[in-house]
Amino acid sequence: MSAKSSGAADAPRVFALVGNPNSGKTTLFNALTGLRQKVSNYPGVTVERKEGTAIGQHGEPIKLIDLPGAYSLNPQSPDEEILRDVLLGRRKDIPQPDAIICVIDATNAERHLYLATQVLELGLPTILVLNMTDLAESSQIQIDPEKLAAKLNIPVIPMRANRRKGLPELRIAMSRHDLPASQLNIPLPDEISEMLDKVHDDSTEHSRHAALYTPGQARDLLDQNQEWEDRLIATRYDSIKELCEGSILRNEADVTTLTDRLDGIFLHRFFGWIILTAVMGILFIMVFFGGELPMQGIEWLFGKASELVTNAMPPGDLRDLITEGIIAGVSGVLVFLPQILILFFFIGLMEDSGYLTRVAFLLDRFMSRVGLHGRSFIPLLSSYACAVPGIMGTRTIENPKDRLVTILVAPFASCSARLPVYAVMIVTIFPSETVPLLSKAGLLLAMYALGTIGIFCFAWLFNKVLKRNASAPSVMELPTYKTPSLRSVLSQMWDRSRLFVRRAGTVILGISILLWAANTYPKTPGADAATQSENSFAGKLGHSIEPIVKPLGYDWRIGVGIIASFAAREVFVSAMKISFNVAEQEDEDEAASIVQLRTRFLESKRDDGTPLFTPLTCLSIMVFYVFALQCASTVAVVRRETNSWRWPIFQLVYMTLTAYLAALVIYQGGRLLGFT
Repeated sequence: MSAKSSGAADAPRVFALVGNPNSGKTTLFNALTGLRQKVSNYPGVTVERKEGTAIGQHGEPIKLIDLPGAYSLNPQSPDEEILRDVLLGRRKDIPQPDAIICVIDATNAERHLYLATQVLELGLPTILVLNMTDLAESSQIQIDPEKLAAKLNIPVIPMRANRRKGLPELRIAMSRHDLPASQLNIPLPDEISEMLDKVHDDSTEHSRHAALYTPGQARDLLDQNQEWEDRLIATRYDSIKELCEGSILRNEADVTTLTDRLDGIFLHRFFGWIILTAVMGILFIMVFFGGELPMQGIEWLFGKASELVTNAMPPGDLRDLITEGIIAGVSGVLVFLPQILILFFFIGLMEDSGYLTRVAFLLDRFMSRVGLHGRSFIPLLSSYACAVPGIMGTRTIENPKDRLVTILVAPFASCSARLPVYAVMIVTIFPSETVPLLSKAGLLLAMYALGTIGIFCFAWLFNKVLKRNASAPSVMELPTYKTPSLRSVLSQMWDRSRLFVRRAGTVILGISILLWAANTYPKTPGADAATQSENSFAGKLGHSIEPIVKPLGYDWRIGVGIIASFAAREVFVSAMKISFNVAEQEDEDEAASIVQLRTRFLESKRDDGTPLFTPLTCLSIMVFYVFALQCASTVAVVRRETNSWRWPIFQLVYMTLTAYLAALVIYQGGRLLGFT
């Protein structure tokens, strides 16, 4: 008895969902599983692993695995390697599926059948789903599912996954225990067949076909002979052409489809850019401002929770740990949730409709000049609101190296958390209310421009370093436009947001508690907040790094603020209030608080009696925060998205060094030029 059959008799059958990108596979997965799904990563890689439970015809549970979209079983990316290894039972962490649901886009059936025929040759029971049949009909493509099913000897089911049409028929097929495996066997060219006879022991056709895709002598020989590879591809397409004869009919007349008409607008050399600018503007406004009210609501709720704990518990370390460590840490996680939800909702709408690929297409030429992919634009734009959802948005970038480059440079975008730092420094540089507003706005705009320059410069550099080998030409498939499935969009939005809270949240909470402890211990009995801060571990660390930050124009108190603001950049302002003994006033608004802090800054002196917060020092601080990775949430998300501590540590080091050198040049260069 096999290992699989020796398990529990009631164990649900396992179906793998397979298809090309943009085939509607994930929409079908969401329609079949609803909320009965979980998202994680495959061990060792950043490829998303989605599993769920579908319900069969008789109410029985069926395990469903949504495998990454791929074009071929001959892998060219980590996604395609996962697909191949799961279908061939080569992964230890996931069993070989009992059956396969292969989804193809009916409007591009011939092209999608390339992967489908490879899958059918593996000999597993398979259901072929013809998705988007309504779009095929509007494009005057006639498909006869019964003829195609007869040729392939498997069930072929027409489907409109975004409208849930065809789901009952699919559930009936999934419940069949006599589900057939296709007998499809595309003849191999003679020279390749002879090569397999020599190097491959197993003579079964399924095993011979599998040998063409798995590492080994046969695959090595194919990789060394491009002519053989081309012959294989040509032979398969010839066989697909024969399969389609009589079962898939296209109107040979020149038909202008809805997709063609929409592309004439969305990809227009003039109107396309206007529409793109409007869409990106709406996205940015919604992420930046649309999330503001719910974020304030979350902060208010946690403020009330902290107040309740403060009133209910006696003063002491335990109360402080709960209010300043745990509650503040959890708040630091959930406060980003509205922005993340909004971002992924809009990305889901654009992705499901087919517009996201058009955005990448429009921007690819410009972005590629600085070493970025066209799809990098939306994550980078989102990062100006917050790098956390921006970095999570890089999941739409298929190439791992393009995705990594985008992740590494995204935090240079001046996010909303930098604004409090910029605001207090600008009002300190320009203390007079008579200074024109344009001067203050111009300085703020310069900080945004400086961060943008950092994105482009380091993207170009990383592109050169990480892509040493000549990259293959970028081929971008433009999918058919379709009405987004709200159910699918909401499901994707929730899955990705929930993953952030669960994974990144634990890291952020831990860092928040550590920073609280560093600012709390050792205790100085009877000391005010400023003295306690100076004598704490963080304060002592600030004193110890003073020789390092002094060339930037800082003293130990600013050093403490930089250390404390690793939790979040905006913490710098509250840390400065403590270090400079600025008391919080009840019902004081943010503007009044900043004015009070500015006054204290202007009164502060160095040990030699000279002013501490000169315009040059303030500018140095602003430039430091433009480039520094002062955000525990970002570090946690980069760890989550890259599946390694290697890249967040590298990112923290290189951005900190860049920030230090830039601030050093500003301060010391300014002094040499006679500025103060």
